[in-house]
Amino acid sequence: MSEKKYSDMTVPELRTEIANLKEKSRKAEQLGIVNEYAVYERKALMAQAFLIDPTTIKLGEMYRIVGDPGVFFQVEYLKGRFAWGYRLGGDKYEEALPISMLESLEEGK
Repeated sequence: MSEKKYSDMTVPELRTEIANLKEKSRKAEQLGIVNEYAVYERKALMAQAFLIDPTTIKLGEMYRIVGDPGVFFQVEYLKGRFAWGYRLGGDKYEEALPISMLESLEEGK
């Protein structure tokens, strides 16, 4: 069985995939299977990244990190559906986050 890549899916297919992954994640959480829960959550974030137009992410801008309250991320560059940059106040090592994990500072007000 070959699975379709997120980049080849239509918007409705992506939304269905995200709903399925969230359901699997919820079930894994209920069963206490932490590693499986984390895998499904990460896959859902990746699928969500394909619903976001990368041109909406501005280089040099600061964003909130979804699911990590009080932590900010400065975008240096984009590569595919990932934003590369640095966490504010962190160890200053470069990391990549799916663009679906970034929330504009204006949205959160």
